[in-house]
Amino acid sequence: MGNGDTRVRGLAARAGGWSARHRWAAVGIWVLFVVLAMGLGSAAGRVDVKDSDQLKGETHTAAKIIEDAGIDEPASETVLIQAKDAGGKATDADFRAAVAAVMKAVESTGKVTDVTSPYDTKTISKDGRSALVQFDMRGEADTAGERVEPVLKAVEGVQKEHGSLRIEEIGGASMMKTFDDAFGDDFEKAELSAVPVALGILLIAFGALVAALLPVLLAVSAIMATMGLMGIVSHVMPMSDTANSVMLLVGLAVGVDYCLFYLRREREERQAGRDAQTALRIAAATSGRAIIVSGVTVCVAMAGMLFTGLAEFEAMGLASLMVVAVAMVGSVTVLPALLSLLGERVEKGKIPFLHPESKLRRKRAAGNRESRFWTAVLKGVLAKPVVSVVVAAGALLAIAAPALGMKTQNLTLDQEFGDSLPIVQTYNRVNDAFPGGSEPAEVVVKAADINAPEVTGALADFKARAISSGASRGPVEIKLHDAQNLAFVYVPLVGGSDFDKAGQSLDKLRDEVRPATLGKVDGLEAPITGQVAGSKDFNDQLTGAVVPVFAFVVVFAFVLMLLSFRSLTVAITSIVLNLLSVGAAYGILVAVFQHGWGASLVGAEGVGAIITWLPLFLFVILFGLSMDYHVFVVSRIREARLRGRTTKDAIQHGVVTTAGVVTSAAVIMVAVFAIFGTLSMQSMKQMGVGLAAAVLIDATIIRGVLLPAVMALLGERNWYLPKWLNRLPDLTHDETADAVAAPAARDDEGERVRV
Repeated sequence: MGNGDTRVRGLAARAGGWSARHRWAAVGIWVLFVVLAMGLGSAAGRVDVKDSDQLKGETHTAAKIIEDAGIDEPASETVLIQAKDAGGKATDADFRAAVAAVMKAVESTGKVTDVTSPYDTKTISKDGRSALVQFDMRGEADTAGERVEPVLKAVEGVQKEHGSLRIEEIGGASMMKTFDDAFGDDFEKAELSAVPVALGILLIAFGALVAALLPVLLAVSAIMATMGLMGIVSHVMPMSDTANSVMLLVGLAVGVDYCLFYLRREREERQAGRDAQTALRIAAATSGRAIIVSGVTVCVAMAGMLFTGLAEFEAMGLASLMVVAVAMVGSVTVLPALLSLLGERVEKGKIPFLHPESKLRRKRAAGNRESRFWTAVLKGVLAKPVVSVVVAAGALLAIAAPALGMKTQNLTLDQEFGDSLPIVQTYNRVNDAFPGGSEPAEVVVKAADINAPEVTGALADFKARAISSGASRGPVEIKLHDAQNLAFVYVPLVGGSDFDKAGQSLDKLRDEVRPATLGKVDGLEAPITGQVAGSKDFNDQLTGAVVPVFAFVVVFAFVLMLLSFRSLTVAITSIVLNLLSVGAAYGILVAVFQHGWGASLVGAEGVGAIITWLPLFLFVILFGLSMDYHVFVVSRIREARLRGRTTKDAIQHGVVTTAGVVTSAAVIMVAVFAIFGTLSMQSMKQMGVGLAAAVLIDATIIRGVLLPAVMALLGERNWYLPKWLNRLPDLTHDETADAVAAPAARDDEGERVRV
């Protein structure tokens, strides 16, 4: 099989053996670790990613200038006053009275500052039907949503007095409050419901309460420990709420999976007639090893996010990496200790209708509980492997085909939330009346003396040229900060909420208008930021990161599989099958969210694009998680081959005996990810649908059809390792059940044993 006839016991077997012998010490160490991590993390506090570190490029430069100047930009709010009748104008007496009433009402709340009249700032639409009253919220922008309610109520009061006009408020603070009210609890419920969903599925899988609780408790304890570690690590690499949510998802998925793999194998060996100690030794040497190989592979995949150069991605990658590592360690240490402590009591809390004690069940238990469904499927697959490969691969390639036309962008407000919220309708009305006015480009101008004649002249030229060039229809507003020698120039972009057209306006500002005006002043800095600029800079940074991240993940995953299985063939097929799985997930995303095929089924009508960060995020997450099943199934096939079965029999045995575990694990992952697919935010919906679809494809078509068909075609070539690669480190640590059950115990010391 390419690696001779000898092997050594591995780290997982030694760790499991030690934990089983020193069970109270192992449990105590784990509890102490979790408590210490949480305590130290709480004491240290969490440092979150700063705005100035979120992106590279001009957006980063602008944020850094503002941060260094000590300026806290307030949350800006706008009140749209619009005549409902086409004949109504801003010059009408009733309209003017409404403007005055709005200004008085918001000022009287004591929550705002710098209230401006549209008649002074010229913020009146071309058709004369709409006008904007603008002001800033007092206090920090990050918490403005908590203070905006009195202002919103004041505006609502004015609306009641002027029925012929439409009077609506929009801005950073009001959007923050609206989204928190509408979706803040949505996220919390989704995260909290993931645990009971996983527990319910495990109850069905095991039919016993204690056995079902173990994976959930260990996964939750791993998540709690990682939360503490995130607080400590954040002082070196800042974290974020997004990273926390991703960590929870990944932690629950892999934590439950790893424990499920281990527990199912231990349970299977006991049902086959082995005593508890021997069953634990077998589980440690087989499933424990698969967990370590899988865990390291997942960690490597998550580490790929560290190469993006994007602070948010780096935080998500590090948080995910940590929770996978913690869950992996817990699964091969404290789990065998708990199983040793519980013994037969792991079957406590049996659910009668899920755990019938019948002769048939005991007979199936003694026969390794092979899945009758997958036995039937495998019979057809192995009988005609060529047909199976062509049909399965062809179907996946067809599913992946739409991904070739993938369009990515940062979703606009109406794309993200649809028209379900009144504030989205206000956003659209403002953009229609004042294109780009709701999200203008912001030019941060820094000079040695902001009031120097050449600087003020350049600012005036920039303001005039921004409009004459066609990049903006105005009004262009300039706000000076004399003490800091800064000026903020707000430029509504032609194109408004259409990011493609607004991006063209931004390019015109950056490449034509700025060099011809502000660029002529020596020593002056004028980076351009804003939502459109941030989206463009993010896309540029992400595009540059795709190749190195893909290369890093694929190469290191290949090397790990090569070292872990000592087979060039297994390593290559692992990568190809995983790429095929990811491609199919991309195709489903594009078909549903971009082309709208079946979009009504998931509430995704009219999105028309994939959010920018998702493709790379999905690649890293899916490439890592799919290795869970792959390593587990291939390890079982290789184990059967080492025990003397033919390759075809080993494939049959490996797939059907792992089918129950893989199915249970996949159902849990799909259910947890699908919860996020039910959220109202399209970005979260896309993430949930993409992850759920990919895991489902991976656990069925890939592992149940393509993997066995490809391995059947390759035969003994599955275990091919060129002679020139024999010098590579041997990390296989293979164990067969019979060898582990043998009385000789010197294996624990790492001595080489004949197969």
